[in-house]
Amino acid sequence: MALRFKSGLLGLAFVSLGCTSFCLGQTPQHTPVPSPEPGGIAPATEPLPGPRLPGSISGTVVDPSGAVVAGARVSLTADDHSLNRDVLSGVDGQFSFGNIAPGPFQLTISATGFAMQTFSGVLHSGEIDTLPQIRLNVAAAVTEVVVGLSRAEQVEVAEQEIKDEEKQRVLAVIPNFYVSYIPDPVPLTPKQKFEIAWKTVVDPVTFAVVGATAGVEQAQNHFSGYGQGAQGYGKRYGAGYTDTVVSTFIGSAILPSLLRQDPRYFYKGSGTMGSRIMYAIANSVICKGDNRRWQANYSGILGGLAAGGVSNLYYPANDRDGLGLTFENAGIGIGGTAVANLFQEFVVRKLTPKVPSHDPAVP
Repeated sequence: MALRFKSGLLGLAFVSLGCTSFCLGQTPQHTPVPSPEPGGIAPATEPLPGPRLPGSISGTVVDPSGAVVAGARVSLTADDHSLNRDVLSGVDGQFSFGNIAPGPFQLTISATGFAMQTFSGVLHSGEIDTLPQIRLNVAAAVTEVVVGLSRAEQVEVAEQEIKDEEKQRVLAVIPNFYVSYIPDPVPLTPKQKFEIAWKTVVDPVTFAVVGATAGVEQAQNHFSGYGQGAQGYGKRYGAGYTDTVVSTFIGSAILPSLLRQDPRYFYKGSGTMGSRIMYAIANSVICKGDNRRWQANYSGILGGLAAGGVSNLYYPANDRDGLGLTFENAGIGIGGTAVANLFQEFVVRKLTPKVPSHDPAVP
């Protein structure tokens, strides 16, 4: 029996399950008010100024449609030039400054493809100031970007996005790391592509699914060359886990790094049902490049062929695929990816508790 049948089923299995304090003090003594002089006015007493407590400033950056903007640079300055701090908006578009001295302040917000925005205000003593949404307008000329993200900043934003993706588990159990619900995520670095692949293959659920699959294969005497008993089960388990490691690393890390392609599925979530079905099916043969443009999914297609070829090194001789069968199974794998994408588009999000609350992507 061909390896790719099992790899596709394994992928589908992942998709289907997949400060208040009390103070003692003295009663303040009132300063006696001097008696008014004849024909004069009694001087008024002035209240003593209270302590100046630090506060915080937070807000959310959105685009003209209301979708959050991740990776926007937010600069905070004070009128007396005593303050100069920068942060990047997170994957939810939010930013925050803590331990800020009270007084007038100004925010400058910039992001790739958007016009720079400024916001001024006054922070009062001890205030937690949550600003209204800061809406960025699209730059008049996209080729003249005011401020772009540096390479280091892109890596930082991508790391934040990956942390969110690693929380995505179908039914709170099955890992669903290779799906992005963010409209326009930052491209992954080669290191990050390998990190996601590694975390996928060492996830406890991966070991459990491979073990269950090996048990079914042994019960049905698939790959009979492995025999039965503990030894046969161990060989089936080893072959199945090797399939998972090889296909994941070749198709989702090695080739995407060499070809500069993104191995993730980008959730659409909007439009007619027909358009979403076509989008999901098309994503079995196309993908986004690191330049954020759609292109043929060479990584996925060649990855399936390469994994099939490698499997001939360790499967029983009578179960190894010939060249023709390897290509045939690669085609079946593409079909399996299309079905998995349909589940992602219409089912999986509803079964995933921790999904970033972002507007859907527009292809």
